[in-house]
Amino acid sequence: MDKYIRFDWAAKRMLRDKANFGVLEGLMTVLLEEDVKIVEILESEGNQNAEDDKFNRVDIKARNSKGEIILVEIQQTRELYYLQRILYGVAKAITEHIKLGERYNEVKKVYSINIVYFDLGKGADYLYHGQNQLIGVHTKDQLQINMRDKDTIKMVAPKDIFPEYYIIRVNEFNKVARTPLEEWLEYLKSGEIKEGTTTPGLREVREKLQYLHMNDAERRAYDRHIDNIMVQNDILETKMLEGMERGLEQGIKQGIEQGIEQGIEQGIEQGIEQGIEQGKTEVAKKLLAMGVDISTVCQATGMTEEEINNL
Repeated sequence: MDKYIRFDWAAKRMLRDKANFGVLEGLMTVLLEEDVKIVEILESEGNQNAEDDKFNRVDIKARNSKGEIILVEIQQTRELYYLQRILYGVAKAITEHIKLGERYNEVKKVYSINIVYFDLGKGADYLYHGQNQLIGVHTKDQLQINMRDKDTIKMVAPKDIFPEYYIIRVNEFNKVARTPLEEWLEYLKSGEIKEGTTTPGLREVREKLQYLHMNDAERRAYDRHIDNIMVQNDILETKMLEGMERGLEQGIKQGIEQGIEQGIEQGIEQGIEQGIEQGKTEVAKKLLAMGVDISTVCQATGMTEEEINNL
């Protein structure tokens, strides 16, 4: 069986080459359900060749034929403020690509596509998509905006301007691949591609991202990358298990301590209550021996007449 290069490695090392744009274009076309053509790869921190192959985040910033900006990020390990970082990345991309003094109509739409290999949160799907829309509170209709374009006024919806966010939860994909999107998920998760696939992008993967097509130096670097990911995931899983064990031990210890403290407190309370009751009984007996009438004994001890008769 052919062995294909992982998408995160290709994004870091190979997809910036114009000859390999077809891979990225294929993923975008399948995901956005429209034909996407990449014009250029823009500068970004994560899409440069980093010396440290353990770097667990890779990102590519591209411009399509419409002038829109596409951010693709692959994240291997958990990050607590991931959504905030997505938002920051989009805002940064917007401001980076409008020059000082330019009109706001130069602001370009941004697509933020995030491929994550960790448990981002609670959800049953492997693909989530969201966007800002302006909906009437009472009418539920979508607001259309007047905008000047080339000396003409046209109506546009906020969705044509506001960013779109996609989160692909690779580890949640557990289906038999039947659609183009599912075939892409299968490749992202297992590196497998159906023979004879016609899915955009995956045909280019089969042609250009085969492991055996790399030279010896590239293969050694790639193998180190895979090893580092496995080691990193093993370390994280070990730390998580150790944390769970420590938490369990600490919880049991605290439970025992609390139980002992509560037991002592309850014992003292019960002892005091029993002591008070015994004291009442002794007083009642002495008063009765002195010939004091029952009603007076009741008033003195707080006991009922029936309790005194049973002494």
